Amino acid sequence: MLPSPNLDDRRFQDLVDDAKRMVQRRCPEWTDHNVSDPGVTLIETVAFMADELFYRLNRVPDRLYVAFLELLGVTLHPAGAATVDVVMWLSAPQDEVVVVPEGTEAATNRTERDEAVVFTTVRPLEIPPRRLVHVATQRPGGDLVNRDDQLGSGDAFPVFADVPQVDDLLLLGLDDPAPSCVVALRFDCSVQGVGVDPRRPPLAWEAWDGKTWVACDVDSDGTGGLNRAGDVVLHVPPTHTASVLGGTRAGWLRCRVTEPDEGYPTYGASPTVREAGAFTIGGTVAAVHAETVRDEVVGLSEGVPGQAFPLEHRPVVAGPPTILEVATGAGWAQWTEVESFAGHGPDDEVFVLDRAAGEIQFGPAVREPDGTLRAYGAIPPKGAPLRLPRYRTGGGPDGNVAPGTVQVLRGGLPFVDRVSNRRAAAGGVAAETVDEAKERGPLALRVRDRAVTAEDYEHIARAAAVDVARVRAVAAGDGADAGCIRVLVVPAAQPDAEGSLRFEDLVPSPDSLAAIAEHLEERRPVGARVIVEPPFYQGVTVVARLSPRPRAAVPMLEAEAVRALNRYFDPLRGGPDGDGWPFGRPVQAGEVYAVLQRLPGTEIVEDVKIFAADPLTGRRGDPVQRIDIDKHALCFSFRHQVRVVAAS
Repeated sequence: MLPSPNLDDRRFQDLVDDAKRMVQRRCPEWTDHNVSDPGVTLIETVAFMADELFYRLNRVPDRLYVAFLELLGVTLHPAGAATVDVVMWLSAPQDEVVVVPEGTEAATNRTERDEAVVFTTVRPLEIPPRRLVHVATQRPGGDLVNRDDQLGSGDAFPVFADVPQVDDLLLLGLDDPAPSCVVALRFDCSVQGVGVDPRRPPLAWEAWDGKTWVACDVDSDGTGGLNRAGDVVLHVPPTHTASVLGGTRAGWLRCRVTEPDEGYPTYGASPTVREAGAFTIGGTVAAVHAETVRDEVVGLSEGVPGQAFPLEHRPVVAGPPTILEVATGAGWAQWTEVESFAGHGPDDEVFVLDRAAGEIQFGPAVREPDGTLRAYGAIPPKGAPLRLPRYRTGGGPDGNVAPGTVQVLRGGLPFVDRVSNRRAAAGGVAAETVDEAKERGPLALRVRDRAVTAEDYEHIARAAAVDVARVRAVAAGDGADAGCIRVLVVPAAQPDAEGSLRFEDLVPSPDSLAAIAEHLEERRPVGARVIVEPPFYQGVTVVARLSPRPRAAVPMLEAEAVRALNRYFDPLRGGPDGDGWPFGRPVQAGEVYAVLQRLPGTEIVEDVKIFAADPLTGRRGDPVQRIDIDKHALCFSFRHQVRVVAAS
């Protein structure tokens, strides 16, 4: 038998005692509270009747509670669809633009236990042919030196200074920008750049986006840090654009010398290059874990208020407002999705889409006090066909697949050989349950869809975007300007195999920020200014040295130590309580000792250094024992380094 909710646990005697205490406060001249007093008899009679009402009230089932929530306009949140960047690899470099159309499907492998997880691209992808047309070098603080003549003649030239320094540059100009493309840079290099570990050369590859240099992800470096002939395969960011450097216009990429990681050497001499070239071998496009349904006819209008039409596929994943088309004599009229019919009149062509239930609803007609009927929203003509041109169905946590699992290209594409995902998919959220909605209902009743307090802003912001993991509202005077409310948004993100998050994954997408800002704009008080943005992230780098226990595997202990640090300094799942690093909490070296000492293979934590790091530039400060963080900022793991040294 299921337990019954106890909505009010007061009984007969509790009610009588409460009434007598109220009598003492409000009518002190009434002093006879014995059971023989007629007034006490009246109190006991009322208490007896109230006790019977409480007994019946406690028999109210959850179904009626849900009905009460529906009357308040509380509906279940639909499932959120995971998104992932998929790489379309070409079978060979092409001379013409290869187009991957929107709606292309890629999936994981189907197994005996698990169904394939299907992702659909959300925009077209163009993979244009590109070639290298300019090469230049630049010393720190020096002028740009053009190397086009040497490159054309095959003469070898030094890439950096005789003794390379930090911020030495090799600049490579493509004939046009290659946004979202995978570019292979082919070098014929001499083994001259001695002193570096070819597995971790102190190099950063970057692309110009019109404002600054943005890091490129390195897929592979077959040159070992420009020390032998081979290819460097780069994933160019989508903001890559053409610019003019040294009087030459090109789609510029560059290779920059950086500080080596702790314990790794740097260059003792400059590498040299005899020949260089470039070509595109793929492209990256965003995909969503949802199936796109097109041109579904949902039914024929009956011409009456309050009509509801179920969709063939459900649930409908959260996203931008959906358009409904209603047939007219002149074609198809587009109706707009709204959150509710409140404030709409009989001529407003609007509808409500219950995404969790997969149902389209039209406005009701309500009888006014004077006896007239008022329609909240227009009614489609009787017999008019209704169709949805496009909507997406699916979503859920099954879409949060691991890196490298999206391998099947459905349908096939000319010149595309394979597909892959370099990062884990993120953003897949299960549909809200009834129990979760019951917890949210009282809060929604208190907020009443109006943002007044900081908690109101946070609650409404979470409801505007399902891919949001954390929200913090900062009032004026507490870190925001006068008359301004800062809403700090942390998106949901999935760590990689080492438990590390990319800094880019912690920055909300422009679409999410715009959706939250638009949602709050309609609910803010007059005169309040709302800014929706990500919080400031303070990068933290830990450099540690451990002594292992006997028979402990050193490589495994190093990897586990890095994962433990990434997990602890995680803005989403880290911190002392494991529910995300607290806003404004400082980072101290002492807690690093505790994190590393808990590892099963650790004998002694010999040394710990913590550095404040900039996740954008990669630069870090001096070692300190404590890193103070702004009270509205979060820390972020950035390239921890752990060495396990066995005692001699």
